[in-house]
Amino acid sequence: MDEDKLSIRKQCDLLSVNRSTLYYKGKEISVDNVELLNLIRDVWLRYPFYGYRRITKELQANGTFVNRKRVQRLMSDAGIQAIHPGPNTSKRNQKHAVHPYLLKGLEVTSANQAWQIDITYLRMKKGFMYLSALIDVHSRYVIGWSLSNTLETSSCIEALCRGLEVATPVIINSDQGCQFTSEEWIETLKARGIKVSMTGKGRCLDNVYIERFWRSFKREEFYLNDYSSVPELKQAIDDYIKFYNHERWHQSLSYKRPADIYFGTGGKEKPRDMWTSPAGQSVPFGTCGQAMDNAGALPTV
Repeated sequence: MDEDKLSIRKQCDLLSVNRSTLYYKGKEISVDNVELLNLIRDVWLRYPFYGYRRITKELQANGTFVNRKRVQRLMSDAGIQAIHPGPNTSKRNQKHAVHPYLLKGLEVTSANQAWQIDITYLRMKKGFMYLSALIDVHSRYVIGWSLSNTLETSSCIEALCRGLEVATPVIINSDQGCQFTSEEWIETLKARGIKVSMTGKGRCLDNVYIERFWRSFKREEFYLNDYSSVPELKQAIDDYIKFYNHERWHQSLSYKRPADIYFGTGGKEKPRDMWTSPAGQSVPFGTCGQAMDNAGALPTV
């Protein structure tokens, strides 16, 4: 059948196409929108963790009169999105037992009295990895870490074994993720005489110091660089943790370094009060409120 003999209406009916779409001509991008989008990109490149609301505020503060809806639309059209936490690493197995939180009201007065452990998600260009780490509550010294392309408990135990080469803590606190409620993890701690402590459900502030470390690592190292391979990422993590432990001055430690306090060369510190109410602690940045997904993990070698 010759299509020229069919009316526009009939052709649209046969193809299930709305006739109005045939007559619509897309608008060309205005010069004003291009200039504004460039400004948005400039702000986003400086603050990649800013969403459209904060970018709007930054633009307004610098004399650009724009509302957040326009900024949101242009960011969406350009594929610009704030960096935010990825998949949840903290889902628990309902069949596993949950242990009480032992740090509530506890004054942590010395190194190795209490450690905290957690897992965070690191998104790379062609996949993602999971970083596990332990931190000493008293000194903020990162004791041990491991990098894996899965959420297996073995990676947490690898980080633990690295830490145990340095010392053995009295308590290790974790969230209620399935790795930390597993029999393998619990039995490993009990065999070493370590007390098991777990945060309350939805209370990521109970593990605030390791969460603060995640925020520092991501903002000061991970988000600022691209890693072409897993070995390159591993080296970057190792270098940053050495810097964090031995060179970085910590405001919360009265501008001392974690290694100074952990190894006893930084003077006496005041006790850490582990009653971590939102009013008493900074809001952490890490794995709270994320959704777990193992698809697309990178190979470890």
